[in-house]
Amino acid sequence: MTEQAFQGTSIQGHDPRTGGPVGDPVPATGTKRVEELVLEAYSAFETWRDTNRAARAAALEAVAEALDAHVTELVALADSETALGTTRLTGEVARTTGQLRLFAEVLRDGSYQGIVIERAEAARPDLRRIKRPIGPVAVFAASNFPFAFSVAGGDTASALAAGCSVIVKAHEAHPRTSLRTAELVREGLRKAGAPDGVFDIVFGVEEGVALVQHPLLSGVGFTGSTRGGLALAKLCAERPHPIPFYGELGSVNPVIVFPGAARSKAQEIARGYAASLTQGVGQFCTNPGVLFVPDEPELLDAIEAAVAQTTGGPMLSGRIHSGYVSAVEELGARGDVSLLASGKSGEGPWSAAPKVYRTHLSAVDNHRELMTEEHFGPVGVVVVGADPLDAVRLLISEDGGNLTATIHADLDGDDVQEARLVGRLLAERAGRVIFNGWPTGVAVSYAQQHGGPFPATTTPAYTSVGATAIDRWLVPVVYQDFPADLLPEELR
Repeated sequence: MTEQAFQGTSIQGHDPRTGGPVGDPVPATGTKRVEELVLEAYSAFETWRDTNRAARAAALEAVAEALDAHVTELVALADSETALGTTRLTGEVARTTGQLRLFAEVLRDGSYQGIVIERAEAARPDLRRIKRPIGPVAVFAASNFPFAFSVAGGDTASALAAGCSVIVKAHEAHPRTSLRTAELVREGLRKAGAPDGVFDIVFGVEEGVALVQHPLLSGVGFTGSTRGGLALAKLCAERPHPIPFYGELGSVNPVIVFPGAARSKAQEIARGYAASLTQGVGQFCTNPGVLFVPDEPELLDAIEAAVAQTTGGPMLSGRIHSGYVSAVEELGARGDVSLLASGKSGEGPWSAAPKVYRTHLSAVDNHRELMTEEHFGPVGVVVVGADPLDAVRLLISEDGGNLTATIHADLDGDDVQEARLVGRLLAERAGRVIFNGWPTGVAVSYAQQHGGPFPATTTPAYTSVGATAIDRWLVPVVYQDFPADLLPEELR
């Protein structure tokens, strides 16, 4: 049991700055009520899937307006349960409402339906292809993004846009924030004329299991730990009728620094690395966990100085903080690893000090976990003496992949030709390849890909951020030789 787990039949939020309870506990939903909610969601789906695109777009915009109108209230609630700060959380609400409005644009554009029309010719029949929504889906909210990857986040927005009904399983780390957000989502949908039951929320671990196992559920979206994600993926696969599971699980997001860049941009790289590593107390799925660098004293000194100037802060929960402490202790106890730099710890019992450890390429070659094991929090591993080609060959020799991979190279020096090859190779192991930048910060746009080979995600062909996130909730259907008046309107 964790601090945010059950206390009887309720979920209690905690203030990460003190470790103490905050606000009233939120009652667990109960598995009987889950059964009722899924039935309601299925009934609503039969109406929502056939609601025209313009009306669904207007409903998403109504939800965005409801959230924007209560941003101060929502930010205060979330800050009390996450300690992420008002600036970060205000921006996150804006990102969340921006996602909702993006999918309203996607609906009005209509190209997401993938329509293909082939008229009858010779022996070939008339074939008309379109993507249709899969049915009621479950969305499991994330701990580290109480808005953008939670109740009204990208999974919910994209599924509603697709024409699916949605039941969110709230995260135990921010129950009151989740409850209030859900109330506002329902309010916005209701004002826009959406059917009752098209969206709802459940609280509780057992309730999440009951939701995934319900025979009327058609798919699951998840952002969280590898352990939790694989447990849910197993439940989805072992159902009498298996359903798709779209999980974002874990990523170390390697960064490769070329010799020319290390010499010409040492200070810039060090500052960017320290900022990216410690952003949000390192609680990002795109955190740059492994940095491959040449043995350049100026760069190593700059990294040490930049990290030493950072200050950590309270982590989201006692469980997450315990994971950070274990990671630091395990790395510190290794004979092939040494502490390169340490920042200051923030206040509170769950606070984490940024830590960066130094190792060498031969150690990583012998112990691959140094470059594959995710440490959730402001913890990084710097692999010194790493030739870029040697580094990328190590990365592609592993079965697993990442959400991102990054190259830092000097375009005016000797790095260019090798960087071209390394970039091509990294594209085999990451969903987003970055040049002279940092992986934290994921733009919500039409071109974005936030996915990658396992264990980064369970389905690397899809993204959980951006316009094409809607594809997860759609399946193609072909109508053969249908009379025009019996076809969906878009295919006539």
